[in-house]
Amino acid sequence: MNGIKDPESKKSRAVKFVILIGVMSFFADFTYEGSRGLIGPYLALLGAGAFTVAFVTGFGEFIGYAWRIVSGRLSEKTGKFWPITIFGYAVQMAAVPLLALAGSWEMAAVLIILERFGRATRNPPRDVMLSHAAKEIGYGRAFGMHEALDQFGALFGPLVTAGIYALRGDYKLTFAMLSIPALIMLCLLVFARLAYPRPEEMENAPPDLETKGLPRVFWVYLAGAALVAAGFADFPFMAYHFETADSVSAGYIPLFYAAAMGMSGIGSLVFGRLFDRAGIKILIPLTILSALFAPLVFLGGFWAAFAGIALWGLGMGVHESIIPAAVALMVPVNRRASAYGLFTGAYGIFWFAGSLVIGLLYGVSLPVLIAFCVILELSAIPLFMHVKKRIGKGA
Repeated sequence: MNGIKDPESKKSRAVKFVILIGVMSFFADFTYEGSRGLIGPYLALLGAGAFTVAFVTGFGEFIGYAWRIVSGRLSEKTGKFWPITIFGYAVQMAAVPLLALAGSWEMAAVLIILERFGRATRNPPRDVMLSHAAKEIGYGRAFGMHEALDQFGALFGPLVTAGIYALRGDYKLTFAMLSIPALIMLCLLVFARLAYPRPEEMENAPPDLETKGLPRVFWVYLAGAALVAAGFADFPFMAYHFETADSVSAGYIPLFYAAAMGMSGIGSLVFGRLFDRAGIKILIPLTILSALFAPLVFLGGFWAAFAGIALWGLGMGVHESIIPAAVALMVPVNRRASAYGLFTGAYGIFWFAGSLVIGLLYGVSLPVLIAFCVILELSAIPLFMHVKKRIGKGA
């Protein structure tokens, strides 16, 4: 009788763990995404110039991805998944409300970069713990559920902070108010650590693939994801285009971002489940679809731009749910931490490099910029097809 109950009990426990981590991510994203739209104007208010704002935010994003390579490797070598995750979340959640106390743009810049550092530190070990639960309920489902809750936090956070600032007109007060979701998140983190001290016990067995290093299929998949990332524009840059091209008025731009985050959350749920049923081949039509964001955003009027942003948000959901779900199928369980760190680190670095090229091409020719984005995204499809042949439907 125990043999009948135990699998169901383990599956139920895995679902609860994924939901708990997802709710944590909801409040984490509520906190730091709620601050993102205010950072640029706040730095300017403190005396930072345009180049300084661009450098601080760009360097922060670079650290936010590149450090994951170190964090993933450290997690793997030490096995301290919970301590490293807790440290990263604590740094990130403290940095955002502390912006209210920044008396200079230099101090604010340090806190902005610390927030990205904290996020980079906690992501690889957290994803490994999620992958243990995902083994029980489906990788696509688990990462899709988590990403949906994550993105809904990214949806509501900016809306709430925009409302607070609209009512009070005070950046410091708005940042201070973000201490509330940050504290909720940290309380949930402590509860999760106590309730699930050893998440690896939720996984019955390691993947069939046995190797001392990362397999060749992982590197092929990483190359495809890097191409997709390099052809993906940043939302602030697209918002800059909307304003300079007068295709979308400034008042609608936050709503466009909210719509993108909503599409990302919904896409994570839907396509995560499809990934469990159809396998990695689902990435091929989704890559084609998301590549259409560029001509719609950069050449279209209001409604075309809205459709482009919706596809951009859909692509974000795919990147954040299916891509990490597939990595778990390719690597042995004892290499997942370094694999996640390396994968997401390289993904972010190529996104940053691609964004620089897109920025340069914007002053040269919009058709060339669009061609750059579309060609890079579509170039990933042959690599994804190769990966599909190697790992099949559910390796």
